[in-house]
Amino acid sequence: MSDNNVSQSPGQPPAALVTALRKLLRPLVRLLLSFQVSYPYLTTLLKSIYVDVADSEFSVDGKRQSDSRITLLTGVHRKDVKRLRSEQADAAVLPANISVGAQLIANWLGSACFRDASGKPLPLPLRSAQAGEEACFDDLVEMVCRQDIRPRVILDEWIHLGVAHQDEQGRVVLNTGAFTPDKGFDEKVFFFGKNLHDHISAGTHNLLGNKPAFFDRSVYYDRLSENSIQALNELAEELGMNALRALNNEALALQRADAESSAAAVTKSAKTSKNPNRFRMNFGIFHYNSRYENHTDKQANTQDGTQSQQDQDNA
Repeated sequence: MSDNNVSQSPGQPPAALVTALRKLLRPLVRLLLSFQVSYPYLTTLLKSIYVDVADSEFSVDGKRQSDSRITLLTGVHRKDVKRLRSEQADAAVLPANISVGAQLIANWLGSACFRDASGKPLPLPLRSAQAGEEACFDDLVEMVCRQDIRPRVILDEWIHLGVAHQDEQGRVVLNTGAFTPDKGFDEKVFFFGKNLHDHISAGTHNLLGNKPAFFDRSVYYDRLSENSIQALNELAEELGMNALRALNNEALALQRADAESSAAAVTKSAKTSKNPNRFRMNFGIFHYNSRYENHTDKQANTQDGTQSQQDQDNA
C-alpha cells in the first residue's frame, strides 16, 4: 500500500477498512439472502475468487505464482489452491439482449439523425415508408445488426423489458431510463454486477493511492422531508440522464473516429499487430434515499456536504 497514513495493527487489516466493509456488505448480504445464496455457498465462491485474484494480480516480477505463495497470501489451504487453479472458471454469460441492445441505444442517443434539435431521442416510425425520408427504427437496427436480427424481434423484446414503447401513432419511443431495462432479471443483474464492479474498482484504485485518481464524488444531505426527497429524486434523474446522453454522444463519436484512425493505420502498415483501441470506460450515476432513522452513521448530524475518496486522500 502506498498510503503512509493508514492506521493498522501488525497482522490485522485497517480498522477503518473493516468498518467500511461491514457497511458495504450489508445491502449485498440482504440481496444474497433474498435469493437463497447461503453463507456456505458464498464462502465457496469467495475462496475461488481469492485464489484467482492472488494468482492473476499479486505475482512478483511477473513470475508464475506457486500454490504455496497463494496460500500465504489468501489463507486458503494449499490443497484447495491446487484444485481451484486446475479448474476452468465458468465463462461469464452475457444476456442475449445486452450487447445488441446497448449498441442500438448508444446509436439512437448518439447519432444526429435519430435525435431532435435538443439532442433527445426521436420517436421512430417502424419503417421509412411511413415518414418519407425520415429515420426509422428499421434504419437503426440495420445500422447495428445488418440483417442478422429482424427489427420486430428487437422491438417486441424491448417492449417486454420496458426499454421502449409504441405511441398512439405506432412510433417506437425510447423510454427515458433505457440505459438499463425496467424488466428482465438477467439483464438488470448483469448491469448490477458490471457497474458495482467498476465503481468498487475505482474506489480500490484510489484507496491504494494509485495516480491519477478516478473521479468519485457524491452529494449527501439528511433531515429532509418526503417532498424534498421527491423533488431531489426528479432533479437527479433529469441531470443524470442529461449527463449520460452527453457522454454517450461524445464516446460514440470518439469510438467512430478511433475506428477510422485504426483502420487507416493498418492499411498503411500491414505489419501492425496490436490494436491501439483496447481501452474501455464506464461512467455511472446513482441516486439513493432512505428514512433517516435507519442510518447508524456517527456523523449523521452533518447538514450537508460533498464527499469523495479523493478528498480524503488529499487531506
